[in-house]
Amino acid sequence: MKLSQFRFKLPEELVALYPPHRAFELEDGTVERVYSRDQCRLMVVHRKSQTIELTKKDAKGKPTDEPFMFRDILNYFDEGDTFIFNDTKVFPARLYGTKEKTDARIEVFLLRELNPELRLWDVLVEPARKIRIGNKLFFNEEGPMVAEVIDNTTSRGRTLRFLYDCPHDEFKEALFSLGEAPLPRYILEHRKAEADDMEQFQTIFAKKEGAVTAPGTNLHFSRELMKMMEIRGLNFSFVTVHCGLGAFESIEVEDLTKHKMSSEQMIINHETCELVNRTKLEGHRVCCIGASTLRATETAVGTNGLLKEYEGWTNKFIFPPYDFGLADTLIVNFYHPESTMLMSTAAFGGYDLIMEAYQKAIDNGFKFGCYGDAMIVVND
Repeated sequence: MKLSQFRFKLPEELVALYPPHRAFELEDGTVERVYSRDQCRLMVVHRKSQTIELTKKDAKGKPTDEPFMFRDILNYFDEGDTFIFNDTKVFPARLYGTKEKTDARIEVFLLRELNPELRLWDVLVEPARKIRIGNKLFFNEEGPMVAEVIDNTTSRGRTLRFLYDCPHDEFKEALFSLGEAPLPRYILEHRKAEADDMEQFQTIFAKKEGAVTAPGTNLHFSRELMKMMEIRGLNFSFVTVHCGLGAFESIEVEDLTKHKMSSEQMIINHETCELVNRTKLEGHRVCCIGASTLRATETAVGTNGLLKEYEGWTNKFIFPPYDFGLADTLIVNFYHPESTMLMSTAAFGGYDLIMEAYQKAIDNGFKFGCYGDAMIVVND
């Protein structure tokens, strides 16, 4: 397929800048938000019947004006069905420092730790033209956090050595205390990161640190919803995909077969394989939560349709047409034009049906992005 087939006009006001919430203006003029993870809107896409639902039906089966909400996913699963979540943990990857001598303000985006003993980190810097090998960056006027640039990796990429003499755990704690939630650019273009974001940009089951962006669809699951799912006899399984910035990189080629995804580290353990495979063999549903989880399971599924243990990296790029080997149900957010996440959704649900769903989402004011509304693609 072609890149241009995934191009559409997304109105700026439909990009969600905050998670689902109710806002209250206080006496001093400030706004307080009460967040409800599972209170976003939901669109239901039926893959086999090629139908799309935005509102609930009454007792006679006629559509009403009442929209589906995220908790309504419960109505599409039965006891014994299994959900696959991504338990990666986001760390506060974006921090700001000043360049020695000039005091120029520099954004440093932490990507991954290369060597804990030497305090080496792979990072992105902005503006990159001002940062060269040998430069020093200061991150806290009152503290000792200093970094030296020791290598150029890409046009914006650098390797930093942090000059901080203390036990590694203490260093990590000090470094992360200087950072903020690594919100996507499409949010930062309209507002700054806030204190609440570090909690809201993290799933309730985040466990294994390593992501520099959140697995957006997984954010919708609240403790109350998970308890309701548990009571209904639904199973929870977890993979780890350390979400990087590759999903936000612009695709530079029209022919999608020529695009190469950036790699992301992933882990699928024996326990997850055992549960998911038993679910499949017993004829129950397997539901992937989010595009990152879908990529991971398709990386590790065998030709027999069963999941295999995996520890390593994946650069799997899914776009139509594609034959899926594992999941029969998918829950995802609404993604930006020309994004790889949109392409994987279209591969799962069918290009024409998903693009029709996206047009309906725009026409009906659905919110897009990691904090936006959701879609469930069911196999009926």
